[in-house]
Amino acid sequence: MKNIILSILEDSINVKQRFVSENLDAMIEGADRLAACLASGHKILIFGNGGSAADAQHIAAEFVNRFQIERPPMAALALTTDTSVITSIGNDYHFDDIFSKQVAALGRKDDVAIGISTSGNSENVIKAVRTAKDFGMYTMGLTGRGGELAMCSDLVFPVKSDITARIQETHITLGHILCDLVDRTLFPEKF
Repeated sequence: MKNIILSILEDSINVKQRFVSENLDAMIEGADRLAACLASGHKILIFGNGGSAADAQHIAAEFVNRFQIERPPMAALALTTDTSVITSIGNDYHFDDIFSKQVAALGRKDDVAIGISTSGNSENVIKAVRTAKDFGMYTMGLTGRGGELAMCSDLVFPVKSDITARIQETHITLGHILCDLVDRTLFPEKF
């Protein structure tokens, strides 16, 4: 068991190190986009399925409440939390529409939409990203090796792993890095 634990940890660290080294410029660009969005009074919409839904909620909470410093709340919304909206859309239309209809209802030009899909091929995430682009929103895709999400997002964060757990661990690390960079950009006096 100890060897298994150490092997999992080593693999997780290696995937994250490779991701960071390959995406440094993209992370800075993403943080700049998010900071500009929030500073101009716009919002961030975040969505995904399963573990990625939980990541969407986690990242939104870091912006709305706080990350590591005391600062004003920032406008971020996980589109994974309203069961009445999700189930009514899924029942009356299709599960593929659960995020795109919310983006159409809540999103505005110059907001940022963040779609999360470990496979990169979740149809409801892809459809929501395309809807966001139609509304003039900037789109970010957090994915595994790519998929359709990588092809339709303005900025892509691919994690080169075939293990869902490693991809999700890297996505939440990315979310924390983006939160930290946005805080430092918008509230430099706090550091």
